[in-house]
Amino acid sequence: MKRHLEYPECTIYELVKKTADKYPGYCAIDYFGRKISYQGFISEIQKCAAALKAAGVKSGDAVSICMPNTPEAVYLFYAVSMTGAVANMIHPMSAENEIVRFVKLTESRIIFAVDLISDKIERVMKQCEGLSAVKVSVSGSMPLHIKVGYALTNKKKPPKSSIRDWNSFIDGGKDITVSVHHSAPDATAAILYSGGTTGRPKGITLTNMNFNALALQSIEACGGLKAGMKMLSVMPVFHGFGLGVCIHTIMVLGGTAVLQPKFSAAEFHKLLFRYKPDIIAGVPAIYEAMIVNNSFDGRKLDFLKCIVSGGDSLAPSTKKKLNAMLAEHGCRVRVREGYGLTECVTGSCLMPDGYSDLNSVGLPYPDTFYKVIGKDGNELPYGEEGEIILRGPTVMKGYYKEPEETAATLRKHSDGYTWLHTGDIGCIGENGYVYFRQRLKRMIVSSGYNIYPQNLEEVISSHSEVVMCAVVGVPDKLRGEKVRACVVHTEGADEERLRAELMAMLKKEVAAYALPREILFYDSLPKTLVGKIAYNELKNAG
Repeated sequence: MKRHLEYPECTIYELVKKTADKYPGYCAIDYFGRKISYQGFISEIQKCAAALKAAGVKSGDAVSICMPNTPEAVYLFYAVSMTGAVANMIHPMSAENEIVRFVKLTESRIIFAVDLISDKIERVMKQCEGLSAVKVSVSGSMPLHIKVGYALTNKKKPPKSSIRDWNSFIDGGKDITVSVHHSAPDATAAILYSGGTTGRPKGITLTNMNFNALALQSIEACGGLKAGMKMLSVMPVFHGFGLGVCIHTIMVLGGTAVLQPKFSAAEFHKLLFRYKPDIIAGVPAIYEAMIVNNSFDGRKLDFLKCIVSGGDSLAPSTKKKLNAMLAEHGCRVRVREGYGLTECVTGSCLMPDGYSDLNSVGLPYPDTFYKVIGKDGNELPYGEEGEIILRGPTVMKGYYKEPEETAATLRKHSDGYTWLHTGDIGCIGENGYVYFRQRLKRMIVSSGYNIYPQNLEEVISSHSEVVMCAVVGVPDKLRGEKVRACVVHTEGADEERLRAELMAMLKKEVAAYALPREILFYDSLPKTLVGKIAYNELKNAG
């Protein structure tokens, strides 16, 4: 792997346009068998950009995208860049109050949302003055026969809504000409959401340079990737891993993003054998499900050329089992774990191909530098554990409208460089390999999504019958972790009623993926010797 790369001074749209000009006939997107060439892809982006202009979107505006992985979501991401606006990426399962906060924070005047949540978006619009909306169906870009089948078999029907649909939005730009806005490399391209240092979700401002550097670094670090290769792009577009790797990197490469709006780790094998991708990039839950799935018996996986795991730590024992399973099925490559965080888009180091240290997350990307520091802020020797800090061209501009949080996370050191303080514990070996140990924050990672216990604890504690509570992540075979809420209630409280009331409160305030899978009641919560809640005991209970 090269230690230095040259990075273009252009927008994310302009970099992908260069790829499209080079490979116009190659397939950019495969959506349920409908293949969209790079030439067609750019045409759709330009139509979308014209419609955005017709809708009044200007350079510097925030456009909220509350979508799963559909072609329309990808067109929007690049069309927003083409107009010089900022893509405000929101999880469609976010609670109503969260969407309102993210829209108001960025002063978005328009939101694009999957039609299945139209009723929620209508309520959001009532709370956000001047907000317009466009609903998009996941079936909109499907081939006709798949679309008909989807309509017949999909149990969840979109609610009736007066929100205009995607086609009428696109029609609005028919007579509009739009030129490419040449935003600066350090101009914000997108805002993604994470917890920062205190647990409350914050907007992470990521630039054109952040995304473009990430794409070129990832291609270099993976090695052997070529235009025309297919990636199973199941990680969501509102997630750094999904947007940075499964969309932008594959588009810069000239590969095919096989998009899936929804998938189950337990059903992942069906996608593998249907599409036979060259590349898969996923979270540990996907790989853990593969190990215990009997559906691979007698099937070959020799089409896989690159397998990357990120989003959370993949246990060494799991890597060993997965590599053995892959080899049994004719796969010539092994899983390669990386490490990163949304504050630097996604991965910033990766295990090189052919190396087999099961405990390491690999070597830093080109132009990316890691250090491990002690509590005094001084760099620690090789092998000693402390906080991982890093710097490089993918590090965020900062937390949106959060100067104090930004200053706490991005710190200028005596060497003159600004370092990203990750809040994660690890060490660096003498050979330069990075070893990730654990997160300092009590973050729960479920199916690759970051869940912040403090958010849930605040809601639960607000109930008049709750004396004390703690939220922890419990190991789960499919999700990696599931959320457990541990509650001490007032004397004589009806536990079934209280459980129902707490769930109702939580559904209003937090995203569906963050809801507790179980609420357990205790007479008292276990404590450590210094009087703090013993979270590990709560994780291991039951």
